[in-house]
Amino acid sequence: MLIAGEPSGDMLAAELAEALRQQVVRRGEPPPEFFGAGGPRMAAAGVELALDLTQFAIIGLADVLRNLWRLRQILKGMLDLACDRRPDAIICVDYGGFNRRFAAALRARQPAGWTPRLVQYVSPQVWASRPGRARTLARDLDLLISILPMEKSWYAERFPAFRVEFVGHPIVDRHPAAARAQEAAGDRPRVLLLPGSRLSEIARHWPLMVEAARRVQAETPVDWRAVFVDEARKSAALAADAAAGLPLDCRVGGLSEALQDATLAIASTGTVTLECALWQVPTLAIYRASWSTYQIARRIIRVRHLALPNLLAPSPVMPEFLQHQAEPNRIATATLRWLGDAAERARIRRLLADVVARLGPPGATERAATAILSLLPGRGGATRPLD
Repeated sequence: MLIAGEPSGDMLAAELAEALRQQVVRRGEPPPEFFGAGGPRMAAAGVELALDLTQFAIIGLADVLRNLWRLRQILKGMLDLACDRRPDAIICVDYGGFNRRFAAALRARQPAGWTPRLVQYVSPQVWASRPGRARTLARDLDLLISILPMEKSWYAERFPAFRVEFVGHPIVDRHPAAARAQEAAGDRPRVLLLPGSRLSEIARHWPLMVEAARRVQAETPVDWRAVFVDEARKSAALAADAAAGLPLDCRVGGLSEALQDATLAIASTGTVTLECALWQVPTLAIYRASWSTYQIARRIIRVRHLALPNLLAPSPVMPEFLQHQAEPNRIATATLRWLGDAAERARIRRLLADVVARLGPPGATERAATAILSLLPGRGGATRPLD
């Protein structure tokens, strides 16, 4: 059983399902059956979906409260499905808030005689805020698969008996040709706009990015391009017609191609900043949340940066514009400064290459599949009684 609740998790789960299938078949065993909740990529990978959970990709207190009843119904439905079909393993992919609650509820309800292996693929960022939640992960999970290098030691210091495996980051495999020696040449600089994958992020970030682009365009000619994960996100951004009159090429998919010849990017904090790092694209990272989410976050977040490359590097490599600092004039000023300083862009590209080296070698998804199969009897692993 696979559970993923966001477009990025949908992709991770689809890649993992294919890796698991290939490894099992190579061992001469019948191919595994997959079911659960996720999105279109999982369905294309042969996962039988009971629900498209990617439509509930929410963030922040306000979004949670608006969807609380629906989320509770979904959680109950997933528990009923798991207990009815009793899979050998349940793999929760990212989507930390929902999946942590699901794991705890499953352990509390688990019928006698059924001992599924419970895996979380991608650690919730409990090291960044609310570290006490790591205790429930250690209590409920058989395996936590980490894709960031500092997480295994963080858990080992606090829960030494908890099995945590760092496998590397899957985006390294998605961009095998990402390394580039120098900036792509062109008549005009190209700036890439990446407002995020959640609809709530796009609603808050897109107007900021477009207005910043207008201010930059008034000073110097630039080719603008935006990439969205699907047509629904693109339509949501363009519905307000905020970009009317701006020379902007909006696309669905094709992020690698867009990053390959980008001079710089303006991106939502999150995984996409790592993809920018892989292509060595100097990036301005922005994030604006609802007022309630911001008030909670500023009290509980324990890290100094939100962009993942800044957490992996010895010192920040991506300027961050967060909440009230995420305003068009500041973003435009920083963009113009970088556009006018080729030497600084070259320095940032070198620093980004160092960040990428910390993400591990190719093969992360294969290593994740191997770790999961090691839990299962008859799949190359041995079983153990649950605590």
